[in-house]
Amino acid sequence: MALEDAKHEVDVAFTRKSSRGRCFENTFGGANSFLRRRYSKDLEGVDIAVTGIPFDHSVTNRPGTRLGPRAIREASALQAADAPYGWGYDPLEELKIVDYGDLAFDYARICDFPRTLTAHIKSILDRGAASIALGGDHYITFPILKAYAEKYGPLSLLQFDAHTDTWADDDMDRIDHGTMFYKAVKMGLVDPKRSVQVGIRTENPDTLGFNIIDAREVHEIGPTAVVRKIKDILGTHPTYLSFDIDGLDPAFAPGTGTPVWGGLSSGQASIILRDLAGINMVGGDIVEVSPPFDTTGATAIAGAHIATELICLWGWKQLHKG
Repeated sequence: MALEDAKHEVDVAFTRKSSRGRCFENTFGGANSFLRRRYSKDLEGVDIAVTGIPFDHSVTNRPGTRLGPRAIREASALQAADAPYGWGYDPLEELKIVDYGDLAFDYARICDFPRTLTAHIKSILDRGAASIALGGDHYITFPILKAYAEKYGPLSLLQFDAHTDTWADDDMDRIDHGTMFYKAVKMGLVDPKRSVQVGIRTENPDTLGFNIIDAREVHEIGPTAVVRKIKDILGTHPTYLSFDIDGLDPAFAPGTGTPVWGGLSSGQASIILRDLAGINMVGGDIVEVSPPFDTTGATAIAGAHIATELICLWGWKQLHKG
């Protein structure tokens, strides 16, 4: 059936009628969308809106993550025909998922960007869908958290990262991808005592009360024990999951702005994400994929897999209510 469908399916990002179902369009052709989902601004009845945030004005080292959403979408074509491995259900069949397109903003008015992004995500949440954002640099999580905290109250943050991104910064007008979680805690968007940062391997003396499972601990105790610790901390609290691709070791994800050795392997990350099934994840993002620094495309492939796992995590909670 898949081979027969492949003879006829083309540009399904625009031509498909349903928000459900796998896609057998040739991986090397056609219009790109995330997992070959239908592009739509109509969120009536939609479960998840995947949206790109092509912003990299706040980086401290190498730029290029504005090209991340495009690369992640292209890489995701490899997965669109198959149920994600190891989940026991197929979110592409069970959930209504659309590609909501990218955020529109004036690149020359950076000061307007945060409220523009918050309004963008709020428009998704107000229509009953969850968002999975494709970054973009890590600052984008801060305006997104504002929208989610307005709906859910103070959130648990589950962050995969080489850096804590909690360096002190009391200037609320600064836009910086290394200080936004400091601001998120100070503004009451995130409860650090019920939050976890995984894969950390850079120094920052003030943890603000976040629970940290650093990269060395992941390597020493293994993914299964890491998941137990995470679940004990998060409990059933509404959780936003943010995955900075530099949480992975540069051997697995070289295409990022601030690579740090000693990180997680893609295998460790995949086990952790799958075993997190059951957490109360309300939304998520994958950030800091910078295609210009990876000629192989491996980083975007990892980003596409991570975004798919986030969809699976969100869907698991919905399908196992009660």
